[in-house]
Amino acid sequence: MTPDEYCQEKTQQSSSSFYYSFLFLTDQQRQAMTALYAFCREVDDVVDECSDPCVAAQTLNWWREEVNSIFHGQPNHPVSIALQTAKQQFPLSETHLQALINGMEMDLQKHHYPTFTELETYCYHVASVVGLLTIDILGYHHPQTSDYAHNLGIALQLINILRDVKEDAQRGRIYIPQDELTRFGVSKDRLMASENTPETLQLFQFQAERAQQYYQKAFSALHNDDRYSQKTGIIMAEIYYALLKKIQAQNYPVLAQRVKVSKLKKLWLAWSTARREYKLAQTLK
Repeated sequence: MTPDEYCQEKTQQSSSSFYYSFLFLTDQQRQAMTALYAFCREVDDVVDECSDPCVAAQTLNWWREEVNSIFHGQPNHPVSIALQTAKQQFPLSETHLQALINGMEMDLQKHHYPTFTELETYCYHVASVVGLLTIDILGYHHPQTSDYAHNLGIALQLINILRDVKEDAQRGRIYIPQDELTRFGVSKDRLMASENTPETLQLFQFQAERAQQYYQKAFSALHNDDRYSQKTGIIMAEIYYALLKKIQAQNYPVLAQRVKVSKLKKLWLAWSTARREYKLAQTLK
C-alpha cells in the first residue's frame, strides 16, 4: 500500500463531509487534501482512542517529530510521507501542522473551558489551522482570505460542539464555556439527559447564534476573486450550515439524537454550490 493509498483508506473510513467537498479538486489538490485530512484523523485518534493520557502525550510528541521530518528530513509514517509530497506542490506551513497537534494535546490537558476566550483558542488550534492549510492548497490572492479561513474554522467547530454536546459530556468533556453554563442555569448532568429544558434550549440557541456570527464574519472576509478557487471550503461550509439549520429547525434535539445531513443532501449541496460559484466566477471575468 502506497502512502497515498493509506491516506485514501483513512479518509474513506470516516463518513466525513470532507469527501463531498473533494469532488471538485484537481488531482494534486486531492492528494494534498486527502493527506491533510488523514493527518487530522491520525492525531485526533491518538486522543480519542488512547486510554492512557501519558501514552497519548508521548504519541503526540512522536507526531511532532514526524512533522519536523516532513520539512527537515525524511518522515516514516505513510501520512507524513504523503504530506511531504504535498509540501512539494503547495506552501504548507509546519507551524500550522504543529499547532494542530497542540490543539489535540489540549484535549488531554483540559476537559472544560471557563470562558469563550479560552474555547476560541482551542477552536483555532483544532479547526482554524486546518482552514489555513486548506486555503494554501486551494490557492488565493487576497490576504483577507486568511481571515475567512480563521473564522470559518471556528464556526464549523462551534457547530461540531453543538451537535456533539451530549456525546462529549458523556466522555467528560464540556466545550460549552463554564460561565455560559452558569449564566443559563445548565449543569453538566443536564447535558447528559435526553430531553431539553427551557434553560438548555436558550443555551443551545445562544451557541447556534454565535456559530452563525462566525460564519458571517468568515464570508464577509472572502473576496469574490478568491471564491471559486476556495469552492471546496465553501462546499464544506454549506454542508455544516445545513447541519446547523437542521438542528435549529428541529428545536435543538442534540440531547436525544445525533443530527445528521443525509448523503444525498450533501451531494446536492456540493453540486449546487460548485455550480453557483462557477456562475459567479464567470460574471467576474
